[in-house]
Amino acid sequence: MPCFSKAGLLGKATASIGLQLYTLGDLMTTDAKGTLQKLAAIGYKELESAGSSKGNYYGFKPKELAAMIKDTGMNWRSAHVGGAPFNIEQFIKSAKTAQDSARIQRMTERFKNMAPTLNLKNDYQRLADDAAEGGISYLVCSSIPVSTLDEMKTAVEVFNKSGEACKKVGVQFAYHNHTTEFDQIEGHRPFDYILANTNKDLVKMELDLAWATKANQDPIALFKQHPGRFPLWHAKDLDKTNKNPAEVGSGIVDFKRIFSNAKESGMKYFFVEQDGAPQPLQNVTNSFNYLKKLTA
Repeated sequence: MPCFSKAGLLGKATASIGLQLYTLGDLMTTDAKGTLQKLAAIGYKELESAGSSKGNYYGFKPKELAAMIKDTGMNWRSAHVGGAPFNIEQFIKSAKTAQDSARIQRMTERFKNMAPTLNLKNDYQRLADDAAEGGISYLVCSSIPVSTLDEMKTAVEVFNKSGEACKKVGVQFAYHNHTTEFDQIEGHRPFDYILANTNKDLVKMELDLAWATKANQDPIALFKQHPGRFPLWHAKDLDKTNKNPAEVGSGIVDFKRIFSNAKESGMKYFFVEQDGAPQPLQNVTNSFNYLKKLTA
């Protein structure tokens, strides 16, 4: 259900504050049940999963993870999966600044320990079926190469096929952006190319508010250009000094202004995310408390 009412920015939004589990590092693979209980105690209600060292679902079958989350009183709304086989070398090359390079090196070490996982390019039907088994509403491509026009064309093909497969099983497909999508590449901006060449009903977008901001994009302008196409957001902030991911409310992202325009975007769920969070549980607690006050 949409999370809007007449009260506050989002009405009773404390019931809708979500978390991207990627923020927690390895906590979900070492103690999934205990970690979920802690998140529920903080007040989180909506969850989005991500790949891990034990695969896409932390070593569980989709229906097992769904049951575990339900037992805590939370909802598993969305799952991140890879768009193509992961290429570490290409990932490292995507760094644009010294800060990016340091962050990517840390993330690369983590990715080296991840189990081989299914990806949309090769396994879109299986991933759609897994999403249906877990009872989730959204299957999201976390990333896919878009550094050339040929890669953009491949991405569009993968997304349209994935969207069709998801629709058949009652799941909505979406794509999550980073900063690269806003670069000019061979006369095209990947973000625009993807939106223009995919079916707007089959392929939605999960707008990462921080990465869009870092790429000098105004989320409100994107909402106005493509109304209703952003049912999911990543509520991520950027440090005021180095623009690395930070606790929500502590950095440069103008959340009050963005949340005031949630209806035009079509937003249904938003998920706190902080890449490389140094103290994950404390960090997500602080982010939750900020959003609770903002949306009260």
